[in-house]
Amino acid sequence: MKTTNAILFSVAIVAAAYFLGTAYVERAETNGTISVTGLGSEDFESDLIVWEGRFVRENNDLKAAYAALEQDKSIIKAYLLSKGLKEDQVVFKAVSTLEQSEPQYQNGNYIGARFVGYQLTQSVEIESHEVSRVEELSRSITELMNKGVQFYSEAPRYYYTKMADLKIEMIRKATEDARLRAETIAANSGSELGDLESASMGVFQITGQNSNEDYSWGGAFNTADKKKTASITMRLLYEVED
Repeated sequence: MKTTNAILFSVAIVAAAYFLGTAYVERAETNGTISVTGLGSEDFESDLIVWEGRFVRENNDLKAAYAALEQDKSIIKAYLLSKGLKEDQVVFKAVSTLEQSEPQYQNGNYIGARFVGYQLTQSVEIESHEVSRVEELSRSITELMNKGVQFYSEAPRYYYTKMADLKIEMIRKATEDARLRAETIAANSGSELGDLESASMGVFQITGQNSNEDYSWGGAFNTADKKKTASITMRLLYEVED
């Protein structure tokens, strides 16, 4: 029994020595790698603005409410065109109709709702490359109040129509930055940078310039600021040669 255990122990030692030796050889023959992340960013200014507003009319009679809304629409359209907008830049959406009611009570108990009239709402959207003109218009639209129009203005939204080209430039910058980092690490460790093994792109982010806006895992896409900053990361994996 002792002889058998001794034999098995010897075999185990030999096998362990073989596998450790093989692993050492394979490790020695394999070059190391460097993983780096580079950043590319660019400031730019939006070249497209989208601005929306809505106007409302209320009346007990649906036909009268619609007629008043149509009159407001004519006033708004004439006002916008007088400010230099083109007719194809002004888009009126479908009219939304809401029946209004108020609760009725008897002896403190709810007994139903009473119809009090109709509320008609229509929105208008302006899309233009004349960003400054529409910005100014969005601030002065309260002039319509003097014409008897109940108008509610939304904050403008800003976009950039050359986003595809910008993204390519960001990838180039991020890749260049990552390679420079890898070369620096390799040089400081007494090695040389080898072939690129893999590259992966991070999330494309658009935030307002000089803002404390947080990045998002899904990618931020700011539309509130005219001036923005685009950024992207690239992760590169290089071989390292001694």
